[in-house]
Amino acid sequence: MTGPLDDVLVVDLTRALAGPHATMMMGDLGARVIKVEAPGSGDDTRGWGPPFVGDPDHRESTYFLSANRNKESIALDLKDDGDRELLLRLVDRADVLVENFRTGVLERLGLGIAALQERNPRLVVLSITGFGHDGPEGGRAGYDQIAQGEAGLMSLTGSRPDDPQRVGVPIADLLSGMYGAYGVLAALNERHRTGRGTVVRTSLLASVIGVHAFQGTRWTVAGEVGAAQGNHHPSIAPYGLFHCRDGAVQIALGSEGLWRRFCEGFGLDPAAEGLATNEERVAVRQRVIEVVEAAFADWDAEPLLARLAEVGVPAGKVRTLDEVYEWDQTASQGLLVDVEHPTLGRVTLPGPPLRFFDAAGEEVTRRDHVSPPVLDEHAGSIRAWLEEDA
Repeated sequence: MTGPLDDVLVVDLTRALAGPHATMMMGDLGARVIKVEAPGSGDDTRGWGPPFVGDPDHRESTYFLSANRNKESIALDLKDDGDRELLLRLVDRADVLVENFRTGVLERLGLGIAALQERNPRLVVLSITGFGHDGPEGGRAGYDQIAQGEAGLMSLTGSRPDDPQRVGVPIADLLSGMYGAYGVLAALNERHRTGRGTVVRTSLLASVIGVHAFQGTRWTVAGEVGAAQGNHHPSIAPYGLFHCRDGAVQIALGSEGLWRRFCEGFGLDPAAEGLATNEERVAVRQRVIEVVEAAFADWDAEPLLARLAEVGVPAGKVRTLDEVYEWDQTASQGLLVDVEHPTLGRVTLPGPPLRFFDAAGEEVTRRDHVSPPVLDEHAGSIRAWLEEDA
């Protein structure tokens, strides 16, 4: 099978989640990703659990499985001269190297970025840090929840301003991986023109601030500080989670046309005093919530969702993860992939979120997905390949 990056070799020196997510994205697109891990222990996430799966002698962390499909694994001790030389031979052939060490660690190992690019001028290097490699707090260790707090995301998430909450997935890690992969693709395209690789840098801090969206300009332009306010939008009303007789549904009325349609469908007056415009409704959000929930009070969730669909109002339920993965819409979008794992056998993984189509509208299958590797699984084949290519 081929993919957009099937001629790209990625050397992955990362661990935990931000870097591995970036390299997994490249692997999903067809790149050959060689994951370099510490002998004995491997990537930190191999020990993150529970849950672990498999028999006690070959148990696997589901955390590791989430970020390492479509990769090969080789264990190298970067403090060992022989292993370091083998890594340099990989660098000689690589298009991309990805690292998320703390600032200065690679230099102390004799593997500084400048030296690597001098050895291979076409090498694109992606470097992911917690708070940036420079600046007054450059080099500070970065962990997802700390970054969510420091970058303001937790102040916007929660039931109320004094109840800051982290997002339920390690979103700072994931975003920095996504931004990093995006930067690598731009650098590879630039290399076609210049013939030289560049260094792409991002951080957990930068990636969260990069998605502040309207909350960012709310402060930088309007001077307003956003705060957590639960499941309702700060700038649109009604937009959020509303209770009905046996549960709750979510609606999103992002235009005045939708507001009128909603009111007509549920016997409300769209021009009622104080509710006629979005600006007015935002100013009296609690009143809007009460009006909507009163309209929903005699409805159960499923017939209510059907009625909302009939009226033409965007709506949905809050699904648990088992419901998401059992949903036929999820399967229809290619978001589940079955792979054969060396110790676990056939397992199902969440799949990549991209699909490709040709000009005729036919979907193009880009690659057969490969399971996350066991530690050092491909050492023999990688070493043999380097010898053949020497």
